[in-house]
Amino acid sequence: MDTRRLLRIFATALGTAGLLVSGCSSGGSAPSASATGSAATEELKPYYAQKLSWRDCGAEGFQCTTMKAPLDYEKPDGGDVKLAVSRKKATGPGKRIGSLLVNPGGPGGSAIGYLQGYAAIGYPAQVRARYDMVAIDPRGVARSEPVECLTGKEMDAYTQVDQTPDDKAEIAELDASYEKFAEGCEKRSGKILPHVSTAETARDMDILRSLLGDEKLNYVGASYGTFLGATYADLFPARAGRLVLDGAMDPSLPALDINRDQTAGFEAAFQSFAADCVKQTDCPLGTTSTAAAATALKKLFSDLDSAPVPTGETRQLTESLATTGVIAAMYDEAAWPQLRQAVAAAQRGDGSGLLSLADSYYEREPNGKYANLMFANAAVNCLDLAPPFTGPADVEKAVPDFEKASPVFGRGFAWAALNCGAWPVDPTGTPHRTEAKGAAPIVVVGTTRDPATPYKWAESLADQLSSGTLLTYEGDGHTAYGRGSDCIDTAINTYLLEGTPPKDGKKCS
Repeated sequence: MDTRRLLRIFATALGTAGLLVSGCSSGGSAPSASATGSAATEELKPYYAQKLSWRDCGAEGFQCTTMKAPLDYEKPDGGDVKLAVSRKKATGPGKRIGSLLVNPGGPGGSAIGYLQGYAAIGYPAQVRARYDMVAIDPRGVARSEPVECLTGKEMDAYTQVDQTPDDKAEIAELDASYEKFAEGCEKRSGKILPHVSTAETARDMDILRSLLGDEKLNYVGASYGTFLGATYADLFPARAGRLVLDGAMDPSLPALDINRDQTAGFEAAFQSFAADCVKQTDCPLGTTSTAAAATALKKLFSDLDSAPVPTGETRQLTESLATTGVIAAMYDEAAWPQLRQAVAAAQRGDGSGLLSLADSYYEREPNGKYANLMFANAAVNCLDLAPPFTGPADVEKAVPDFEKASPVFGRGFAWAALNCGAWPVDPTGTPHRTEAKGAAPIVVVGTTRDPATPYKWAESLADQLSSGTLLTYEGDGHTAYGRGSDCIDTAINTYLLEGTPPKDGKKCS
């Protein structure tokens, strides 16, 4: 698979990381009156008045800097958080429009990594010509005072814990692993842990907008990045410029509904994969029907639950790691051939292929070190919404509904949603409609068979936003921009370059 496309896949494959690790993708916090009123504006003036000192960094053409924001917006004099920023200036030709901020999702994805590895070199040339391409790692993420929770060895153990427990002992082991994860986050990152909400990150973005000299924020957000962008528009509607929200989330849903919807989304994605697989001569799940393919995959998971297989290194391929590897490949149909090979190898007793997919998803390096993706993912998710479950008894009651949503993944996804129940910080957000009254037109993009952000979420968000315009990609995979649809890309490019949104309800394939 093309390396750049693979990077884009995993850069935006973070919206559902909460299903596997933290169990609650973000909903969010309603704007606080004290944070948006004139008094707060006066208190925040020093932050809006700071000067950015740019330096060369990374690959040729990139610059980096650091900006400060209040650790606690409710108490702006209570200390700072330092946030990393990077940009690549507009290349020309054509008149510069301004800055275009990008965010790949997560929560927990490094926006700077996405910028330097894909967006600033892979976005359409005409967009890069007229915008300074900019990214800020959100608070708690990557280069911006990252949340830390477990060592590499501890994380290896954590990712291998059985997430489909069969008895009381396995339930207790899974529950204890969530508690250890949460305790590790509190021990290593207790200061920043209460201050990594989506609303706080959106306010950081407004400080950056001002420091960049832009009257309005222009933005492309994918997956969880759509919720971040919608939150910004809701907080600062008059400052919302050209916003593209691709692979949209629905801020009005509680965590339980989000998790069930995503479970159904991955089932739909698997059905698409299976329908394609059974037509291939090398399909390791048979060539008869999608139902037979699902049965074969479940058998592989069951076999791995009983007897993990070697991978060529010290770790074995467990059921939990195999599930993660399969899920990783659901984000883009370009990964389906790789998944067929990896599943076939696992059936022969070689788990290296599925382990490689799982490691890419978790951002695990060959030396055993993990990026902070999964730590930040849990920290933001568990702060943004109340947990769907508070204990194992809640999960056991919900398992049938999850298995109905996905016979293949449902049980594991239900148990994965327990993680936030052990979180040491109380949630600050609640489900709410996001309207952004008074904002300029906002383009909301939905893919009809998106596994991580189901299409109905895009429909809902576009309906909630007072100026929302729905753009539909009829196809497979997570997000739509830059995935090969000229129709989608042309509509978004026209909006970004000319300010003209596509007609509401426009469909592409």
